[in-house]
Order: sequence, then structure tokens, then C-alpha cells
Amino acid sequence: MKSIRLVLLSLLALLAGGAAFAKEQPAPESLPAGMNMYVIERDMPGLGKLTPADLKAASQKSCSVLQNLGSQVTWLHSYVTGDKMYCVYVAPSEALVREHAKQGGFPASAVNKVSTIIGPETATQR
Repeated sequence: MKSIRLVLLSLLALLAGGAAFAKEQPAPESLPAGMNMYVIERDMPGLGKLTPADLKAASQKSCSVLQNLGSQVTWLHSYVTGDKMYCVYVAPSEALVREHAKQGGFPASAVNKVSTIIGPETATQR
């Protein structure tokens, strides 16, 4: 099951312009002035049972809406779980992230601004 999720995450990353997904993500504090990173929580019962074709179609819809919104909103990647999706976006405002959700027909149960990112390497930084 984990390998299926990994494949799905990789597919979403590639569709989002994803080679950078596996390498390096921008840090919120390094974004240009006026830009912010957001994590969007989407409640989507049964999401984990969608086929790769279903996820591809959803990704294509998302990318289409992003093109219509212009270059101000960037989808970095999403994490697919059983009943939720967590998406990472860069945008100038929460309002634009919510507009993407509205136009795409995607729920946006919560939109949270990211202040910084930590990981295992944070424990060894000086």
C-alpha cells in the first residue's frame, strides 16, 4: 500500500512540474516579498481509493485552473491519504488559494500559512 501511495505522490509531483519535488523545495522565508507558502487541507472521503487515472484528471483540472489564475499561484505538491489531501502552494494570499479551490471544485477545509519548514536536518543545525 505504501508503494502505491508513493507512486501516486510521484505522479502528482510530476504533473505539478515535479522534478524539483524530489530535490529541493523553496523555504517560506526565502520566497520573494509578498509571496507565501500555504498548506491546504482537503477533506475528500474515499480519496485513497481513487485510481491513478482519477488522480491524473484531478491534477489536470487543478493545473487548468492555475493557468487561468496566472503565474501568481504555484502548486508544489500534494500528499494523498485515505480521506484527505494536503497540498502545498505558493501564492501572494490565502484568498487566491481559496479561489483556486473554488474554481476547481476542490474542498479547502483549512488553509494555513507556513512560517518555516523543519526536518531531521534541523536537529543538527547550529
